[in-house]
Parts: sequence; C-alpha cells; structure tokens
Amino acid sequence: MAGDWHKGNAAADGAHHRGWIVGHFVGDGTDVRATKDVEIKWGIHPAGETRADWSTDEHRTTVVLLVRGRFYVNFRTESVLLDEEGDYVMWGAGSDHSWRAETDSVVITIRWPSAL
Repeated sequence: MAGDWHKGNAAADGAHHRGWIVGHFVGDGTDVRATKDVEIKWGIHPAGETRADWSTDEHRTTVVLLVRGRFYVNFRTESVLLDEEGDYVMWGAGSDHSWRAETDSVVITIRWPSAL
C-alpha cells in the first residue's frame, strides 16, 4: 500500500473481515480502502452454504454480482437465482434477505453507504 492506492488480493485481504475488502471497518484512517461511502465484499461460498437467518432492518442499497456458480438471494416474497456469470440482483433499504449457494459460488457484494 502506498498512500492513495492499494494492490491486494480479495481473498487474502478479505480474510480478516468475512470477505469485505472496502468499508469503514477496513484498515485504518490512512488506508484508501477505509471509506464510509461504500462496502465491497469478495464472497467465496461452497455448495450448500446458506445464510439461514434473515438480514433485517437494512438501511442501505445492495447489489450482488455473480462471478461463477449458482447462487440464490431470497427475499420474503420470492427467491432470485443468479446462474449466469454477470447475473446480479439489487435491492434497497428495508428488503429483508438471506442467501444460499446451490453450487460452489463466487459473488461480489457492493453496498452503500458503509456507515450510517
């Protein structure tokens, strides 16, 4: 890392923050990855892994982008399957959700803002 830039590996850098590589909780005040504007996660999920509990009371906007695999994002009213590279789903504040990896999957999650 050098001042206003950082080169890294998403899997390695995210290991300390459950896959999150950008956000207010990453690094320290001098790290370009530490920001209150956005959070970015590199998610590696083995087949069958789920988020069994619903994520509720969310106040941010989120997008999940499929890199590879078959990945479901579940909302209270329906489930959305991401199964082609580049498929994504986006939702706003107040949308309860959970997820399930049907096959080994890699997803990128972006949400904003990072800190309310």
